[in-house]
Amino acid sequence: MCSISALADAGSRNQEILQCSEAEIVTWGDGQDRPTSAVSFIFFYKHSGAPPWFQERQVMNLLARASAEWSKCGIPAQVTQWQGQIENTKGIVLVQWDASGSAGHFGLANLSQNQLSLGAQAFHLLNQRNPTHNALDTLQMVLAHEMGHFYGMLAHSRRCVDVLSYYNDGKGGQCFTRDPSQLKLFPEYRSSLPTACDIQRCRLLNRIP
Repeated sequence: MCSISALADAGSRNQEILQCSEAEIVTWGDGQDRPTSAVSFIFFYKHSGAPPWFQERQVMNLLARASAEWSKCGIPAQVTQWQGQIENTKGIVLVQWDASGSAGHFGLANLSQNQLSLGAQAFHLLNQRNPTHNALDTLQMVLAHEMGHFYGMLAHSRRCVDVLSYYNDGKGGQCFTRDPSQLKLFPEYRSSLPTACDIQRCRLLNRIP
């Protein structure tokens, strides 16, 4: 049973996810944002090569959740099964398990090739190190994070709770949150889906009211 303090902590984080002030839209400056030229997205999912504990329907559902949330930016997205060859054009994205494309990461977006590559090896390693962890939570965050790059947000957010965030820049810089003491209370403070600031940043970038 959750304690009152634990519920308060979760409430504080949820409030931060649902709210966004203009001053909180800050990036690490590690990339150059640019508006997407796509008027809509279709994410085709190819399941072959996935870790055996991920069922195809589970991953499709996670993709659907991420695409539904990003659609709130004003650029609609849908998810469908990969059936074979697809057209390599803007707005058509292949989501696949590919060791080369993911380059050792959990996931990597390749905008020039219209591919979102997932790293099975990274998830196998996660399972070895922490077999009790719900890897679906990590996969949800990875899918939503990488999907955001296709909407034009190439720089990473400096607000800890944003799905597009990095916790640090590897040079001593740290992300920010309204209450820094909250960070250590959650195994993963970052949201698994786009936050209010992720969506607002997407709207501003793509000039959507």
